[in-house]
Amino acid sequence: MASIHLPDRAFITLAGEDAETFLQNLVTTNIEGLPAGEAWPGALLTPQGKIMFDFLISRTPDGFLIETHADDQSALAKRLMLYKLRAKVTIATPEHDGATLFYGDTTAPEGAVPDRRFALADMPLMRLPGRYNNAAQDPETYTKLRIEAGVAELHADYAAQDVFPHDILYDGNGGLNFRKGCYVGQEVVSRMHHRGMARRRLVQLAAAEPFTTDDGAVQAGGKTAGTICSVSDGKAMAIVRVDRIAAASGDVSVNGMPVSVTPYAWSGVTLEASGTETD
Repeated sequence: MASIHLPDRAFITLAGEDAETFLQNLVTTNIEGLPAGEAWPGALLTPQGKIMFDFLISRTPDGFLIETHADDQSALAKRLMLYKLRAKVTIATPEHDGATLFYGDTTAPEGAVPDRRFALADMPLMRLPGRYNNAAQDPETYTKLRIEAGVAELHADYAAQDVFPHDILYDGNGGLNFRKGCYVGQEVVSRMHHRGMARRRLVQLAAAEPFTTDDGAVQAGGKTAGTICSVSDGKAMAIVRVDRIAAASGDVSVNGMPVSVTPYAWSGVTLEASGTETD
């Protein structure tokens, strides 16, 4: 199995008899339904329903393990401590040399857990804290894998407090639950979901020429319809207004370069026109 070392990943552990309830009432993921042996996406939202921190969360024998961007580890841990109050939860930030990813057909080492986001796209990928067996850094391959699977991440694809969970398909990949009780920002995202207000969605773009990191706006029928996220040669992820893409009838471009737009199959997003576009 091929491996990639990501030095910009860090971890937070939560343990204690109240850890599950504490997280269930705070983050977007259905912690009570979190299966053992899997890493699921999640987020801590602002009261306005936008993503402040994103992460992967998995169960451990003692509680829970959160994997997040190294730049966010300290701030996220402090935010969790702020909400802790009298809950019987121990929050720690263990030191690891980033994370190691394993993809392909070979069995991963003991302790590695599958990343649900890639499993949905039939692209098995396992994650393990630390650097395993001198795995090499290869951020370009990880970006390519994320674009193929539809995995957007904070810092690489969007800024903190800039997107709603629906924008990056958390309503389809297990990162957002609508049946559990209240959590921070729940009222806003629940209303957005049940009223069908989510118009910005993550999609894949393809072009005959390579995208560049300077590419920005997606144009559809002469209107700005979204922004480019990560790029890899002639493919990219973008967060777009699907109503504007649908209304453009294929007239979609980036910096004058024609592009095709494909929703991720697992997401349930379609580009079918549904009446008059709304602003």
